Amino acid sequence: MKTVNIGLIGFGTIGTGLAKILQENKNLLTQRTGTRFLLRKICDKDISSPRGVKVGKNILTTNPEDILSDPKIDVVVELIGGIQPALNYILKSLQNKKSVVTANKALLAEQGEKIFNAASQNRVKIGFEASVAGAIPIIHSLKENFVANRISAIYGIINGTTNYILSRMEEKRVSFGQALAEAKKEGYAERNSKLDTSGIDSAHKLAILAQLAFNTGCRWQRIYREGIEKIKSLDLEYGEELGYCLKLLSIGKVKDNGLELRVHPTFLPKTHPLSSIRGAYNGIYLCGDLIGEALFQGKGAGAKPTASSVIADIVSIAREKEDSLDWIKTVKKKKLGNIGELETKYYFRFMALDKPGVLAQISAILGKNGISILSCLQKERGKTAVPVVMLTHQAKESSVQQALKEINRLSVIKGKTTLIRVEE
Repeated sequence: MKTVNIGLIGFGTIGTGLAKILQENKNLLTQRTGTRFLLRKICDKDISSPRGVKVGKNILTTNPEDILSDPKIDVVVELIGGIQPALNYILKSLQNKKSVVTANKALLAEQGEKIFNAASQNRVKIGFEASVAGAIPIIHSLKENFVANRISAIYGIINGTTNYILSRMEEKRVSFGQALAEAKKEGYAERNSKLDTSGIDSAHKLAILAQLAFNTGCRWQRIYREGIEKIKSLDLEYGEELGYCLKLLSIGKVKDNGLELRVHPTFLPKTHPLSSIRGAYNGIYLCGDLIGEALFQGKGAGAKPTASSVIADIVSIAREKEDSLDWIKTVKKKKLGNIGELETKYYFRFMALDKPGVLAQISAILGKNGISILSCLQKERGKTAVPVVMLTHQAKESSVQQALKEINRLSVIKGKTTLIRVEE
């Protein structure tokens, strides 16, 4: 029986999950694949702390060279995250003719082209299913199942932390800070959650998906990005009243003049398939010329879901499925649209003095900039500033930004206007 020897670099949450699966589902994996999977060596800076899984002391090491230079190891699994030293470990593994499996979305978004080229040159495989959306097999689907499709659009909820926070804010009417604290308590957010809440993590993942779906290379830094830190529960309440649900959405679209890639809070109709994705779950909605529309949903993070995708890549490598990386040579740079060129609907919340003529002043500026009002809400009355909510018809972003600059300078407007984009 064939044996695949695995070297694991990174014995944290996901690494521990991988070790448990290889132990607990050992017989199942062998029965289904006809292959024995052996965890030959585990490398981590800390090999003394208990992990809740039994492994022999003889396979633990703090020296990555014990894996990178071991001729008996077939597959190196990198689960330490970050750019360095992960990049060096992966490149050396590939140079030593070892296939690699990684869940490192930041590294792939930053150095993916270099890694894919190295794998292609050395005729070994690179698996990265676990880098985007945990247990959802979106990478495999784009590379194989939908390979004949012209993908025209991707809409993704691909960060479980922010989706959990927004869900709690909507359900419990709590503030962003309160929902974030709860997410940390429940283990859905890291102590330093900025990568998640600022949209950086989502931009990393969108860059990876765009490369596969649109055959284009794009540095994640060029993706327009807004986080959820400034979102108020008040806006979720108004959105709900208008028939919308708020998500941190990663959007990729093919346009006549290039590509549109952006990450920002977005109102979706409650009837949209992605509106039902709640809590720490992920969802990805694809549009293709052959498949029409397809929805993927599942757990986007956590030890077991992510480790499950790592195992899937290891099994694929063991089966020696043809996974040519020659596609990397056909990747082309495409023009990335400026956010100012975007045309969509908008939600505004103005904090305005409750006095006659205020709506007329706001409407005049919007009209001057070619922005048509779809609906307006003002429920509160008071001597101080009260919220005035407007929903627009389709408008151009540059015109919207110019109009808001003018409106924010009005003496009747107190504080910066809240803007949230709307997708139908």
